[in-house]
Amino acid sequence: MTVYKTSSSAISLATPAAASESPLRGRGSAIRPDGRFLVHRRDAFDDGWQHEDDAPAPLRTELFVDNARRVINYNSSPDIPFDRSINPYRGCEHGCVYCFARPSHAYLDLSPGLDFETKLFWKPDAPSLLRKELAAPGYRCAPIALGMNTDAWQPVERHTGLTRQLLEVLLEARHPVSLITKSALIERDLDLLAELARHDLVEVMISVTTLDDGLARRLEPRAARPARRLETIRRLHQAGIPVGALFAPLIPALNDHEMEAVVEAAHAVGARTAGYVVLRLPLELKDVFEDWLHTHVPDRARHVMSRIADLRGGRANDPRFGSRMRGEGVVAELYRQRMNRLHARLGLGRSRRKLNTTAFTPPQQKGPQLALF
Repeated sequence: MTVYKTSSSAISLATPAAASESPLRGRGSAIRPDGRFLVHRRDAFDDGWQHEDDAPAPLRTELFVDNARRVINYNSSPDIPFDRSINPYRGCEHGCVYCFARPSHAYLDLSPGLDFETKLFWKPDAPSLLRKELAAPGYRCAPIALGMNTDAWQPVERHTGLTRQLLEVLLEARHPVSLITKSALIERDLDLLAELARHDLVEVMISVTTLDDGLARRLEPRAARPARRLETIRRLHQAGIPVGALFAPLIPALNDHEMEAVVEAAHAVGARTAGYVVLRLPLELKDVFEDWLHTHVPDRARHVMSRIADLRGGRANDPRFGSRMRGEGVVAELYRQRMNRLHARLGLGRSRRKLNTTAFTPPQQKGPQLALF
């Protein structure tokens, strides 16, 4: 059982851990590679003191405060459909081994491996910062993407309630928001999401990577089961909230054969849009993912990496806008055609909804200064 211990600087989640040479229960990565900005590099070695019957040391997840000065991040990337986003957390306890955000932990001098899923950062001032930024005289309303880098409804959200507070500010301001999650915890906020939907201010995408429980447990160990995510799609749809399914990441020779099954299952319970993203392996993520392959599917490890290289011009990663999400070549074109056929056969939407920006009202500032007036 996970135990939360609160202190002035962090919340610690104590969980058992196995030896670093074997898969860690409830963790996506079994390694802790150094970040690219460190001046040193550490290598594991056998010093003769470790024995097979030694009890594993507890592996703790720690939640630290991130003292951000602003909460809305802006971008000009031409291949993503939003120009601003909010990420309440850095790092993600879901532990998805494929997460493209893992290398961002290197900016904190932490490992994109185990540190990414055990050393988390949250922004307790995010709701007040959001209120301030939306109320700024020069602010112009456009849809905000919430939790695009790391999941806004990851397990620790049950204790912080941070994402719900952000949604409350957005609803008060009648501000449009788009969401992606793989967590059933989003159902806690059905009341807010349904009210946003009534004003055409929200759309939700649920990420469904596979329908195979065994594969999901190894790929994304602390995320909701595949069937539970489908149930979340159903409940969102029944509440009148626009919801779609994101088959992501598509991993060649591992889950790519499931595209039709995943999209059809999601459509059957209420998904009205669908999309996919091909696996990306930027920077340190390549080593983390390759280690996972050799640990969990050693017989397919070389084949998977070879197929990835076929999509990426002979490399493990292609960061270029336009091709990074889809890949290129014959196989990439086959993926595109398969999704197109699903769209046509099931009557699925191909693009994001145009959310309402005309109802926006700058929120009032809250705090001691208001009492003066």
